[in-house]
Amino acid sequence: MVMTLESVADDYSQDGFVFPIDVVSEAEASKIQADLEKAESELIADRAKLALLRSYPNHLIPSFDRLIRNKNLIDAVTTILGSDLLVWSGGLFIKEANSPHIVSWHQDLNYWGLDNADEVTAWVSLGDANLDSGCMRFVPGSHTKRLVPHNDTFAADNLLTRGQEIAVDVDDRDGVDVILKPGQASLHHGHLFHSSGPNRTPNRRVGVAIRYIKPSMKQTNGAKSLVTLVAGQDKFNHFTSVGSPNGWLSEDDFQICEKDSESKREILYEGANTDRGKRYQKS
Repeated sequence: MVMTLESVADDYSQDGFVFPIDVVSEAEASKIQADLEKAESELIADRAKLALLRSYPNHLIPSFDRLIRNKNLIDAVTTILGSDLLVWSGGLFIKEANSPHIVSWHQDLNYWGLDNADEVTAWVSLGDANLDSGCMRFVPGSHTKRLVPHNDTFAADNLLTRGQEIAVDVDDRDGVDVILKPGQASLHHGHLFHSSGPNRTPNRRVGVAIRYIKPSMKQTNGAKSLVTLVAGQDKFNHFTSVGSPNGWLSEDDFQICEKDSESKREILYEGANTDRGKRYQKS
């Protein structure tokens, strides 16, 4: 099926998601994952920096910075949000080979502390995302439900920050499997119900969750979170905007990310009885 930009906007409006979007070639996706694994090997002895790498790869590795600026992604997202785009985050969702880790049914915007829903998550698969590897599942039309209550589980096998899960019944039979080839992406709304299962394959399943927002958005607590302008202009200055990484795993970039992680931790763990979840960990 050939997907036009017009069909992207129409399908997204109706269902709250669209896929697949061809972003980079399989070879390029493999190179990006190789960069990640090279960085992981260099930081293996530094737990704090390794955690920052997985939350801020686009601020630390040049190939991930190029990915968030990819023309195919920008063209698709601008049909939904308009010509001015910031990237609020570009974190990694990694399921190791033969891993029991899952993502429970949830809505992204429930914990991000943003004042509006002018956000699109582009989930770029660096390998095969299929039923065996634990691909995402979307509930069509659930983006129209606004935010619903969630429970925090902090479950060990849950990749989400707080192990959060929707506190209302979700019929798994309503889910659509989001099967992606290496280098393809899905786009989904921040209110969409979505989840994913375990990885039963001998290969890592690596996804890059790129959160695009309109510059008019802001944090409800007044924080100026770290963002990158990737299209158009920002006339609002509600965030701390930085450009491309200074190089490969730059110490200056790590310091910027560490400062932002303190702010993100306050936002993402607000109201919880602990801030020792999966992301933006204390060093």
